Amino acid sequence: KGPFITLNCAAIPKELIESELFGYEKGAFTGATAAADGKFRAADGGTIFLDEVADMSLDTQAKVLRVLEQREFQRIGGSQTFAVDVRVIAATNQDLRRAVEDGRFREDLYYRLNVVPIVLPPLRDRRDDILPLAEHFIAGRARSISPKAAALLQSYGWPGNIRELRNCIDRAVVLGNGEVIQPEDLPPDIRSQRGQLAAPAGSL
Repeated sequence: KGPFITLNCAAIPKELIESELFGYEKGAFTGATAAADGKFRAADGGTIFLDEVADMSLDTQAKVLRVLEQREFQRIGGSQTFAVDVRVIAATNQDLRRAVEDGRFREDLYYRLNVVPIVLPPLRDRRDDILPLAEHFIAGRARSISPKAAALLQSYGWPGNIRELRNCIDRAVVLGNGEVIQPEDLPPDIRSQRGQLAAPAGSL
């Protein structure tokens, strides 16, 4: 029943992630003209979703670990400690075990996050989901998919997983003629089936 707060760690420069997560005090850095709360405080009593968690720097990982273990943090540039009670959900398209072995991800944080792991197979391994997802992306835009186009969608390898499928449908809706998506409305790679590259498990 609490707030659900999200942060895409890959979409923010690494030097700014800490201020996004923990907030900052006035004057903590150039441009900090007033104190600001971060995502963790905004999520207090609820859930924070850290997408692409492997993109955080090791220093930021250490501070996130402290929040998980001690349930407290300090704003950047501040000394006051804030207590938080949050559920943390983390996602990544990288192999975190390999990242730990390579020294790119903290082992202690890995085990702290890896409590209830959910491995999402690539789209090519769950083909029964392809058409329902495509129809979901079409919803409300007065389009349907012809049987031939549907067959191409289901036989394609989807190396870009769901993001690629969504982009494909968006393209077909915008550029297609008529109310039914036809094979010619699909991108060339799908029409020629040049999409059989391996996609990482867990990638959305």
